[in-house]
Amino acid sequence: MYFEQFYLGCLAHASYLLASDGEAVVVDPQRDVDLYLKAATEHAFVIRHIFETHLHADFVSGHKELAARTGAKIYMGAQAGAKFAHVPVGDGFQLKFGKASIRVLETPGHTPESICLVVTDKEKSISPWAVLTGDTLFIGDVGRPDLSPRHTPAQLAGMLYDSLHTKLLTLPDNVVVYPAHGAGSLCGKNMRAERSSTIGTERLTNYALQIKSREEFIAQLTSNLPARPEYFLKDAEINRTGAAPLSELPALHAIAPPELERMLRDGEIALDVRSGDDFAAGHVPGSINIALSGQFASWAGTVLGLTAHPVLVADNDQQLEEARVRLARIGMEVIDGYLAGGVAAWKHAGLPVAQTHQITAEELHSRLQAQDMQVLDVRRQPEWDAGHIENATWWPLDNFRVSPPEIDRDAPLAVHCKSGYRSMIASSLLERAGFNHVLNVVGGFDAWQQAKLPVATPITD
Repeated sequence: MYFEQFYLGCLAHASYLLASDGEAVVVDPQRDVDLYLKAATEHAFVIRHIFETHLHADFVSGHKELAARTGAKIYMGAQAGAKFAHVPVGDGFQLKFGKASIRVLETPGHTPESICLVVTDKEKSISPWAVLTGDTLFIGDVGRPDLSPRHTPAQLAGMLYDSLHTKLLTLPDNVVVYPAHGAGSLCGKNMRAERSSTIGTERLTNYALQIKSREEFIAQLTSNLPARPEYFLKDAEINRTGAAPLSELPALHAIAPPELERMLRDGEIALDVRSGDDFAAGHVPGSINIALSGQFASWAGTVLGLTAHPVLVADNDQQLEEARVRLARIGMEVIDGYLAGGVAAWKHAGLPVAQTHQITAEELHSRLQAQDMQVLDVRRQPEWDAGHIENATWWPLDNFRVSPPEIDRDAPLAVHCKSGYRSMIASSLLERAGFNHVLNVVGGFDAWQQAKLPVATPITD
């Protein structure tokens, strides 16, 4: 049997291609499906089957386009309520392809319709070889239980406990675990960086599987959940009906610098996708920096929302095309255009250029000693709890969609995250909101710790 994992780092998303005797199955496809078609062509496979382990909330799936281009059937959990042609599946459903097979396990919990796929490669053994766990079981974690509008988090957490203990943990310890997400995804709390594991390893090392009591499992799973981006529920609905092909997206149109200046005065959002350092050196005043180098689409969806129609600011056509595809992967399809000629053209037009000042960890420490600086930590709660700068204000970047932090807008403010990516996003949002003296901390909290500067931790009982 042929098996390949496709890992999309910007969304921490894993999808899969399995094939036997030329017959192929794709599991949890990303929005842009050409990579599966290319792999199938290279290996002389025919894609006949597409499985979705659930209605994904953090990205838009390409299942409908892939089915249209291949004639493949789509299989989904019977509880999904999908509004396109598909095969509803549940416990006991089995698909044979070549000398391999997939057996469905209904595993509600992350979502009501979640399923896991037990894979057997009969060329090697009649025993199960692997299980594709979707968002039910991650490496070091389990799926968050708060993504259903019809069930409470406690109800879903209870279902998840049952699914794990009565379904997945009954599999042999040597069965390989392949989840739909890795470290960095908001679909869990704190996943490990590995791309695969085994049932036995997870049984011994996954914190959630160490919890013996169903009640305690529910309590732990429903506490301190990471913020749920607004776009999650919208993406799930897009996936319920199926997204249009990427080829149907309208072409981006060029916007001259004077026109963009007028649009910005009317409330337009300029989204600068260049690196944080390039943005800091000079940018369109009021623009928001979310660099392509990180989890660009996730943060765009989180801090802007799917209803935003930004104008893109980039250095070249390649950046523009990459930004367009990555935004479409999370359902942000309406883009108002792009700045023709980029920041260079903006400068050439004689329009004002803003800068974001940066500060090193050592410089920040000196200014804190002189009581000459506020500090804003925009990391997530587990990071804050593990250690932070004393007297810093904590306001995670996930919260900026609701409001900026309530701190002095006129006093100098140093902003940091772990490494500098999120803090530059936050700095640009703060400047847009009217904060007058924002400084981005180069290297973030990592640089602070590397300089062996003092770290505070929360006081616990």
